[in-house]
Amino acid sequence: MFRMVDAFEYEYRDCDLIYGRGCVGRLGDYLAERGLDRALVVCGSNVGANDDLMNPVEGGLGERLTGVFDRTTSEKRAETAFEVVDALRETDADVLVGVGGGSSLDVARQASVLAADDRSLAELRDEARDGEIGSFDSNGEKPPVIVVPTTFAGADVSSGGSVEILSAAESPTAQPVSVGGSAMPISDFADPSLFETTPVGALAGSAMNGFDKGIETPYARDADPVSDATAVHGLRLLSEALPRVAGDEEPADAAATERAVVGLLLVQLDRKISVVHAFGHGFARRYAVQQGAAHAVVVPHVLRYLFEGVDANRAALAEGFGIDPANHSDAELADAVVDAVAEVRDALDAPTRLRELPETRRADLLAIAEFIVDDHPMARAPAGLNPTAEEVEAVLREAW
Repeated sequence: MFRMVDAFEYEYRDCDLIYGRGCVGRLGDYLAERGLDRALVVCGSNVGANDDLMNPVEGGLGERLTGVFDRTTSEKRAETAFEVVDALRETDADVLVGVGGGSSLDVARQASVLAADDRSLAELRDEARDGEIGSFDSNGEKPPVIVVPTTFAGADVSSGGSVEILSAAESPTAQPVSVGGSAMPISDFADPSLFETTPVGALAGSAMNGFDKGIETPYARDADPVSDATAVHGLRLLSEALPRVAGDEEPADAAATERAVVGLLLVQLDRKISVVHAFGHGFARRYAVQQGAAHAVVVPHVLRYLFEGVDANRAALAEGFGIDPANHSDAELADAVVDAVAEVRDALDAPTRLRELPETRRADLLAIAEFIVDDHPMARAPAGLNPTAEEVEAVLREAW
């Protein structure tokens, strides 16, 4: 049994991971130590109106809180990121604090990127229409970003994210066009008490997105013993805790929340997003669908497809679900892993069929499959697996 502690700090790729109940109370001191004086909070309207969540954040920032931008949405539009840049300048803020789910954290990071770039929204849109958006490796200094996650999307320990610059209706290709640059947060305040203020439905909706990062890493082509270790231990914690924290198992308690939050941090370290994320991206290019919902539907089917073709490190995945590989044949081990994943998914009351997702059409499956096989995470597919559009379409039809 791995240890659990009340609080810890760990530096990961120049980001300070700060975990513990009440840790957001230290936000102001953290800023002071780094010479940062004026913080702009970036969040959505529901988070902004949640006093149980915002009071500790604002109290922790204290006199260094200069404003709250509470207009992020799940659409992650570029206009919103530019509005954050405007608010940053109007308040003379020198640090962005993203609070909430993956959308708010992504918008905060991309606002930092855009603040250091000299192009306007109109100029970026013109580039997008011309089919080539220039890089964001500008000489401007990006304002630092701190993230305070409150869902299980697993978007906090990341330098990435993107915002939509052209909708499908505006795009010359009839597909949405997104832009994004790199902005690793300087710190991640993972406070379990804040997750407990988030409605269970929002936790459940995000849970498969973070959970799948732990599932994908062990089978990725470039996985290694270090990435296996963090992913497998993270899966152990999440598979036990998520059904109690974000699902239908009772009772949820403080210890379960703490295990889930630590598990979420672990599966993000050295993560290797791969085939499941490619499937999610395929749907995102066609529809305005929540990634967690798409992942929830496809992940058992994707795993079954992987296991039919390659080993996909099934023994390591089994360890993550408390399954002893020594007691199973290879085929039995594959079935046990798929069943364990589906059991967690079903406990979260997540969708189980593609036809349950809004706007999805069976006639689109081949086009989506073609997106999937060309998506960049597919480069991390397990060695020996060379998916074709026809094979991917068969997986989608099985999931329909």
